[in-house]
Amino acid sequence: DFATPRAILTGHDYEITCATVCAELGLVISGSKEGPCLIHSMNGDLLRTLEGPENCRRPKLIQASREGHCVIYYENGLFCVFSVNGKLQATMETGDNIK
Repeated sequence: DFATPRAILTGHDYEITCATVCAELGLVISGSKEGPCLIHSMNGDLLRTLEGPENCRRPKLIQASREGHCVIYYENGLFCVFSVNGKLQATMETGDNIK
């Protein structure tokens, strides 16, 4: 038997740098090198685009909660919290830069 994909997630123009799966909500959230973060259903449907502030260009880490929040850490030391509906809820800048 050969493994076959359940879904193919499309929409990024650049390489994927981070991703998370929230099985409770049936979502996959991914971020690309120079683009926005995208929310897909487990079936591969593109649902939302998460656009951070202008200086949020390179997502490094993503974590989603079963309550419907998504935290994204960007290369420049900025955290952004989004709802799964795509609304930016909060930002926080740190002095740290994870490489």
